[in-house]
Amino acid sequence: MPAEDAGRAPCLIDFGLLHPAVDDLGRLEPVAPATALHRLLRTAEERVAAERRRQERLARTFEPLLRIGDPRDGTAGTPGLRILSGTARINLAITETMAEATREMLCIQPSAHYGSGRGEAAQAVAMDRDQALLDRGARIRTLYQHTQRHAPLVRARYERLRGDAEARTLDELTDRLLVIDRTVAFIPANEDGTLALEVRHPALISYFVTTFDRLWRLATPMYPQSVQRPPAGGVTPRQRAIAGLLVEGHTDAVIAERLGMNVRTAREHIAKLAAWLGSTSRAQLGYLIARSGILDQEH
Repeated sequence: MPAEDAGRAPCLIDFGLLHPAVDDLGRLEPVAPATALHRLLRTAEERVAAERRRQERLARTFEPLLRIGDPRDGTAGTPGLRILSGTARINLAITETMAEATREMLCIQPSAHYGSGRGEAAQAVAMDRDQALLDRGARIRTLYQHTQRHAPLVRARYERLRGDAEARTLDELTDRLLVIDRTVAFIPANEDGTLALEVRHPALISYFVTTFDRLWRLATPMYPQSVQRPPAGGVTPRQRAIAGLLVEGHTDAVIAERLGMNVRTAREHIAKLAAWLGSTSRAQLGYLIARSGILDQEH
């Protein structure tokens, strides 16, 4: 047929059922349907093969990135960073993480969170999950600013909590931080606290814990409830005398001389007092002795 007549059925050319005649390019000749189908299928197979080669190239390109989640580095299947949006979603993520915790929670709580209705609401949500963590034998350490030492909301928290919950204060703090079992941390992701960043990257967690520990050592213990007391009847008159001299700031040698004992014996008594009161330093021991009531007991 003349080539112009095929315009009314363009699919015949598209499917390869017509092609130009060798001796007259102005005319079209029919092609056997089996031949046309074979050509179409071969073209499709070539496209599929090209797509498979593209898939292989993509896999090779992404392979180094996929190794970031290698099980050998402990991060497989766990995103290092995740943005949480909205107070409800943030609280849910913290609650779910704390429900699996068994060791400790480290918390930095700036005063801004305790001067508003949002702070009271957050306190109410946190009390049950914090107590549940303490009931599992874990501990809670919290840093506040000095301005919160006598805040009713904070005092009420430590009057209600039962277990190893301790608070300390500093003049200045970083922004809010929550570290659970030294594996997961939560930090603010915007100014109004409606976004939070969930952190599981080991290097970042280690950095947060180190920062907290250094601030903790510089901070002042907050409440007498945080001070462990020696067992009833466990302090001898001699140890009480040593405790009084420690509070006055005397050295081990001076204490031993004044009480008529050798330095080694004096240090053994001091070590027992430190173990009873949970002291980690000489300065802290003097403070804990004063707060524990040892010196108020009758001989």
